[in-house]
Amino acid sequence: MFLFSGAVGLRLFLTSQQHTQIGGPYTLVNGHGQTVTQAAFEGRYTLLYFGYTHCVDVCPLTLATVSAALDELGKRGQNIIPVFISVDPERDTPAVLQEYVERFSPHIVGLTGSESQLQPVMKAFHVSARRRAPNGSGYLVDHSSLLYLMDGHNHLVGMIPVDASAHQIASELRRLLPPS
Repeated sequence: MFLFSGAVGLRLFLTSQQHTQIGGPYTLVNGHGQTVTQAAFEGRYTLLYFGYTHCVDVCPLTLATVSAALDELGKRGQNIIPVFISVDPERDTPAVLQEYVERFSPHIVGLTGSESQLQPVMKAFHVSARRRAPNGSGYLVDHSSLLYLMDGHNHLVGMIPVDASAHQIASELRRLLPPS
């Protein structure tokens, strides 16, 4: 009985520990060519998504769905800043990124940077991205796809799968956000 209690206690201790930190400081460039750090969002919730502008399916669908989810939340949704971070610095210049995110919502902040600026951010969020061999129209980038809800101090509040509907994302955001 003593050994069993000890094993249960050890398991509870280990599972309650935070093994992996997700997120961290970053310095990138917005669609207007201005340097932006996570401090620019201090006190505001952000919903981060990593993708690229030449994506043919998941990225545009995700941005459209996030925009619809934030619209569904109404005033509460206006307090969340959607942030799209490029995983394709070669093609996603600030101007290209700005034009792309504006197609979905004027509220989305597009961020990009050099490979050396993006790699630590992707590592901090455990984002993988791998360029696929070129085809006739360029190349595609295979990348992980999750939405990261960060609080006003750049701490992870929760992760939301991108295959959720706008209503499901809005419901999850309601659950994760503090009562208003």
